[in-house]
Amino acid sequence: MNYARRARIILARRRLRGRTKPPGPAPFVCGVTRSGTTLLRLMLDAHPDLAIPGETHWVPKFIKQLEQRRMTADEMADFIIESKRWPDFHLDPDALRERFRNLRHLNAADAIRAFYALYSEREGKTRYGDKTPGYVREMLRLQRVLPEARFIHIIRDGRDVALSHLRMNWGPETYEESAQLWVERITTARRQAPRVRHYMEVQFEDLVRDTEGVLRRICDFIELDYDPCMLDYHERAEERLREKARDLPRRNRPPQTAEARMESHRLAKEPPREDRLGMWKNRMSPEEIARYEAIAGPLLTELGYELGSK
Repeated sequence: MNYARRARIILARRRLRGRTKPPGPAPFVCGVTRSGTTLLRLMLDAHPDLAIPGETHWVPKFIKQLEQRRMTADEMADFIIESKRWPDFHLDPDALRERFRNLRHLNAADAIRAFYALYSEREGKTRYGDKTPGYVREMLRLQRVLPEARFIHIIRDGRDVALSHLRMNWGPETYEESAQLWVERITTARRQAPRVRHYMEVQFEDLVRDTEGVLRRICDFIELDYDPCMLDYHERAEERLREKARDLPRRNRPPQTAEARMESHRLAKEPPREDRLGMWKNRMSPEEIARYEAIAGPLLTELGYELGSK
């Protein structure tokens, strides 16, 4: 690498680093879509000190943009406000612009923290986190800018994930596509994990069967006192999920309707149900199980899941 290019990279990274002190470790819930990330988000968000918005998606893009060029406070705010997920947060655009204008040091980390702080203050809370499944591929980038990030990778039996995928109006449309996505995302995360300072895996099935025990482990991981009100997350789930009750624009496709978005998380409004574990055993044919496991079988076995094909 020549000196000029190395100097540009060093300068760009300095622009990303924050100077403000975060209020505490920030949980970032991630994983393959339909693996229980929303369920875990609602449980953590029920804690009286912790606010977790719906999916952000813009954070890695924001970091990349600032790696390429300097931005004014208003340009940084507008980048977020113009993202398609912005309306889900129900924040005042001018309030975000004002936060950014008042930053002592205008950099990516402090701007991202200011967004999360604005959201958590609206909820009357002091700590914040994130729940965006796709950040399972961005852990190293996020860690570099937000060292307080603590990644909670939730993993679910891929065959149950596939059943859920195929019910959606987005994403994988076949068992093979779902299996490939499941293997790729989990493998990518596990390859990054040795270089991620704060990383833990949680299996969805354990969260359902031993909710309190898993939540206590997570609270220890993010340095947050456990509160039993987290078990009553479903009492506020409807209210929290209503944030996303709007049509979501999509590139080259019709918008995802508000009704479809709400329906996709219908079960997260209920207490955990063990009868929904291992549904693939009754809902997939032997031929479908074999097709799925031909791709994902080795990883299923590695993660401790029993194979259905022989």
